[in-house]
Amino acid sequence: MGGRVARASYLPSFTHVSNSRRSVFCIIGHNSPFFHSSRKDFSLRALHLPGSLDSQFGSTFLFFSRTRRRFTRLIRNLRACSPMADQEHPQLPPPVVELKSSLKCSYQVAGPKINFCPSCGGAIEQRIPIGEGKPRAICVACGSIHYQNPKMVVGCLVEHEDKVLLCRRSIEPSYGLWTLPAGYMELGESATEGAVRETLEEANAEVEVLAPFAQLDIPTIGQSYILFRSKLKTPYFSPGCESLECALFKLDEIPFQHIAFSSISVALKMYVEDVKAGVMKVHHGVIDKRPGTSPSDPQGYVVREHLCS
Repeated sequence: MGGRVARASYLPSFTHVSNSRRSVFCIIGHNSPFFHSSRKDFSLRALHLPGSLDSQFGSTFLFFSRTRRRFTRLIRNLRACSPMADQEHPQLPPPVVELKSSLKCSYQVAGPKINFCPSCGGAIEQRIPIGEGKPRAICVACGSIHYQNPKMVVGCLVEHEDKVLLCRRSIEPSYGLWTLPAGYMELGESATEGAVRETLEEANAEVEVLAPFAQLDIPTIGQSYILFRSKLKTPYFSPGCESLECALFKLDEIPFQHIAFSSISVALKMYVEDVKAGVMKVHHGVIDKRPGTSPSDPQGYVVREHLCS
């Protein structure tokens, strides 16, 4: 798009206007007070521009129109927003990012810091994208937005002759404590495939998945557990590379004071209650960890929003 770009004296310092023979357009920082109003009131087409005219207003957008009448209306609106404008002018709607600020998560969890763009290697800065309410890692070179999401942990609650299979951990965290065979889900596998794989890796046990049992979210650490009821295909198991030993426990012999993680402790208690009631259910709950408590602290958490069917 050709045309001479000139800075109009009556416009805020972060706005550029061009008047070319084919079209008219202006460049506006997306956090400027008139970005939202311009897009809504004048229905101008918008294209995202990488980089920024002014870091105070974040990434920039290009608005353009093929009609000078519409552009004149835009200029009139920009005049009203100028820092030199009369203070009696009506206030324009707040920027989109402020409208979204009330949409917040229950917890602010800091993920691993991203310093360079995985796509192009460019520098990363934290900004709030248009229409969102949280800062994201955004590449200043290519504009890519890199989201950080919760980790999915999958595992099996293995049943065998009215007992459950537990593994005693040989690694940190919670070295020497008992857990269900479970671990992080890998790319390219389903939740059930990941649960079966983890059981084979930690207990050398081949299992058949019977049914979903529990999904337990832990927002404070950015993890979500998905556990499946399963059974041994053969009565054979042995410690894997991450286990000191494996054993089958009767329900009244489960070592709840020596369970590695709160999620596993919650799942086992739900399972014991279901067995005693004679009805196996599918559970969902949120585990709130108390600040400063260890992963294995039996009193270091509370469960809320417990749903079952």
